[in-house]
Amino acid sequence: MKGRPFVIVDVFAEEKYSGNELAVVRRARDLSPWTKQKIAREFNFSETAFILRDEPSRGGFDVRIFTPRQEVPFAGHPTLGTAFVIQQDILKERVKEVVLNLKIGRIPVTFSYRGARPDILWMRQNEPRFGKTVEPANVAPALGLRPADFDPEFPSREVSTGLPFLIVPLRTLEAIRRCRVEGRRMIKLIEGLEAKGVCVFCPETCNPKNSLHVRVFAGGYGVPEDPATGSANGCLAGYLVRTRYFGSARVDLRVEQGHEVGRPSLLLLRAEETKGKTAVQVGGRVFPVARGELV
Repeated sequence: MKGRPFVIVDVFAEEKYSGNELAVVRRARDLSPWTKQKIAREFNFSETAFILRDEPSRGGFDVRIFTPRQEVPFAGHPTLGTAFVIQQDILKERVKEVVLNLKIGRIPVTFSYRGARPDILWMRQNEPRFGKTVEPANVAPALGLRPADFDPEFPSREVSTGLPFLIVPLRTLEAIRRCRVEGRRMIKLIEGLEAKGVCVFCPETCNPKNSLHVRVFAGGYGVPEDPATGSANGCLAGYLVRTRYFGSARVDLRVEQGHEVGRPSLLLLRAEETKGKTAVQVGGRVFPVARGELV
């Protein structure tokens, strides 16, 4: 595998060594899925992205994403991080947009710049799909919570913009900090759901500049707790609009995540429902932190 460069980036980070780490491997077309999986386990980040070739195909760049446990059709921070690597290391010029051909389909990523350097990257996610609602009494045991910790005005519900999550509204930051995954009870909860991860949120925040505080538990996808999750937050954005959580069919938010695992992250969410359709965008910053070559 000599000659396959990789870049490690921090995604949804306000500065280096925060946010969610990602390894992006280039020239991976002839690597088997089994080999990609082994490489993902070796990096042992929540996901590893593989750019199949340095040349565009079908109007975009072919990319596949693996957790240490499995291939996934879509994930948020690998999408932004990979688009950053394509712009910086392959195209090497200012571009307005990079399209990724993921297993789930085409995902466009747009760029804003601060001088010559990319500032905020935005991905447009798929139209949200809404699934089952789940009673607090059924969710609470899986997270070590009490039903009284749940916001009684809004349901816990499955949402997917490519990767499904159970979105769970809690009342306080204290309740979110108290969350802990109860193994067997969590397995029992997700066995009956399409979603294999849980996103809890509340309107109290660590930083008063931010709009929401989030934690994401994704053991069913191979990640015990994720410090910054673009896929889950895209689902959250769709949920907030559908439920009119802020009393509006439009949201423009700053979301903090990762404080509990020592990787404080900032995600930017935009969503709007028009004529029954919801458009979702998730944005954030990306910082390169290391480069190397597979041997």
